[in-house]
Amino acid sequence: MPADATRPSSAGPAAARRLGETTPQPMGRRGRGATANPSGRYEAARRETFDDGWSGNEEAVPVRTEVRPEHARTLITRNTSPDISFDRSINPYRGCEHGCVYCFARPNHAYVGLSPGLDFETKLFRKVGAGALLETELSAPGYRPATIALGTATDPYQPIEREHRVTRAVLEVLARFRHPVGIVTKSNLVVRDLDLLTDLARDGLVKVAISVTTLDPVLARRLEPRAPHPQKRLDAIARLSAAGIPVMVIAAPIIPSLNDHELEAILARARALGAVEASHVLLRLPLELDDLVNDWFAEHYPGRQRHVMSLVRAARGGKAYDAAFGTRMTGTGAYADLIRQRMRLARQRLGYPEVRRRLRVDLFRVPRDQLSLF
Repeated sequence: MPADATRPSSAGPAAARRLGETTPQPMGRRGRGATANPSGRYEAARRETFDDGWSGNEEAVPVRTEVRPEHARTLITRNTSPDISFDRSINPYRGCEHGCVYCFARPNHAYVGLSPGLDFETKLFRKVGAGALLETELSAPGYRPATIALGTATDPYQPIEREHRVTRAVLEVLARFRHPVGIVTKSNLVVRDLDLLTDLARDGLVKVAISVTTLDPVLARRLEPRAPHPQKRLDAIARLSAAGIPVMVIAAPIIPSLNDHELEAILARARALGAVEASHVLLRLPLELDDLVNDWFAEHYPGRQRHVMSLVRAARGGKAYDAAFGTRMTGTGAYADLIRQRMRLARQRLGYPEVRRRLRVDLFRVPRDQLSLF
């Protein structure tokens, strides 16, 4: 039988059945994060892998990245969540080639009829005409500026940005309109745009958050196979900080009994390189992510799976995930409280400011060439 069909999972019979669907053999998914490609939850039919007697004679075919155009009607997404500091965001891409197995955005791929598993990191969408769309939205007579969060779901500097430059187009528009922007990424590709970021930083219009999951390159390669090496992210913190761009380090996600021991070390390294803010996020497992992460542990760290998932559920009221505002990012209970205390003490010891800096909104303007739209 195919290798994946015999791999055990403690996620339960339903999870094992779903995760057996359309799963390439390990050699075919080398360099990918998800171990399976379960059908999206909205699909009417489900696919199932079975042994036809020929699998042992077939060569594994690598899962390749596809990039499709997405013609969005609007670019800015609005939210009313009371526990986050922004009410609008832009995601230049749907899906993410970094392949982080823990990515909370994976379930969103089901909305387009694709799998939150391997499809999420191999079947990607780029927003067509993003710059022009953004110009139109910012030029609307009733628009009022507030910080736009760039890359809240998928990474704006994932590998395909090198070719498609959608993020660059968005930043060029924001710079022309003198609009505040906060960027979240785990890629050192962000330093490519130092010219725009430095210009925005001079007026207090930008802040960059760099996610550092672990300092261990072996663990990083398993958790987030196509994201840059941890040292490259630290180098990006140093370069951005040296250019006068405020940087936040995000220790995320904190995974119990896997990378939680690194929290203080991550904050210390980032602070030494110039980071001025720090935060953390506890592992979140909404919808299909519970099965996908369980399956990943069964393959890579089977001896830790039961203990890790026990701590995750203890911090989520006995569930894999609790979406309650105010605690969904950091959890509740003894373990979550311990992480919060460690975070607070580390920030105090390392001299991270208690108050986060706010970006300016008073410099926003519609460029003269945009006035012709009215």
